[in-house]
Amino acid sequence: MSVKTYAQAIRDVIAQEMRYDENVFVMGEDIKVLGGIFGCTRGLIDEFGEERVRNTPISEAGFIGTGLGAAAAGMRPIVELMYMDFTFVAMDQILNQAAKIRYMTGGNITVPIVIRGQQGIGRGNAAQHSQSVEAMFMHTPGIKVVMPSTPADAAGLLRTAIRDNNPVMFFEHKALYATKGEVPDDPEFSIPFGKANVVKKGNDVTIVTNHLYLNKALSVAKKLDKEGIGVEVIDPRTLVPLDKNAILESLKKTGRLIIVHEAHKIGGWGAEIASMVMEEAFDYLDAPVLRLGAKHCPLPFNLGLENAVVPQEIEIEEAVRKVLY
Repeated sequence: MSVKTYAQAIRDVIAQEMRYDENVFVMGEDIKVLGGIFGCTRGLIDEFGEERVRNTPISEAGFIGTGLGAAAAGMRPIVELMYMDFTFVAMDQILNQAAKIRYMTGGNITVPIVIRGQQGIGRGNAAQHSQSVEAMFMHTPGIKVVMPSTPADAAGLLRTAIRDNNPVMFFEHKALYATKGEVPDDPEFSIPFGKANVVKKGNDVTIVTNHLYLNKALSVAKKLDKEGIGVEVIDPRTLVPLDKNAILESLKKTGRLIIVHEAHKIGGWGAEIASMVMEEAFDYLDAPVLRLGAKHCPLPFNLGLENAVVPQEIEIEEAVRKVLY
């Protein structure tokens, strides 16, 4: 095991996979020298050259379309976006083309493309650069949706994504790049899609959360441990495919469920999990399912206002007490 930052874990897996498979290449804005705005591809140009580390124009529709064509022709592109908010200008390429080509060709054409980049709060990047947009892609069949919360998960899930023969939306978080954790040194280390991580065991309440809110939920859970309240914390890791069984098995034990995410509460991925539980596990519930998410307004530039829009630890704690009492 080596201690790495989240960004280092991503960079190392990209390099390993480029050595493993000559069809893997990376493309994106300012990735050659700068390594992207968070340095996740820094130094790759020195080893792999300009054919496999490609700068692109500021045209997400153009270069995601180029990546799609390369994938359909047998390559394995990793397309980096500066901000995942910018997927909005390439929705036809992603949702109408990449997601559907394998189905429409009866499996004759696969699209092994990874579209990765960062999203979320923490830097005051304001309304067009701080959104959490993962739910937009859950709705369209044919796309896998991945959200790593730790350096090890970033490494293991990215390797799985690169080797997958389907389009993968790989959502990183800008506030996690500098976080550190142990990552297995095994160059074949991978984490299968659809396998949640039960990060902390507990018997009283289940919290399902990810990304930046995993550590916030763990902080609340450790605080409540001192009061004899056992909070189980589950990180889904992937939203498509979703590990429903991990959530349902936890709910059998606790009878209470809270879903916390940074994305807007209305239409967020928590709504899908809440609906699934109501349809498949209503009899397990001892209290209503609670969802915490961002308020229904654009993300502010001011950091104080930004924090006022998204859930805070005190709100998570209050939610736990509410479902218990």
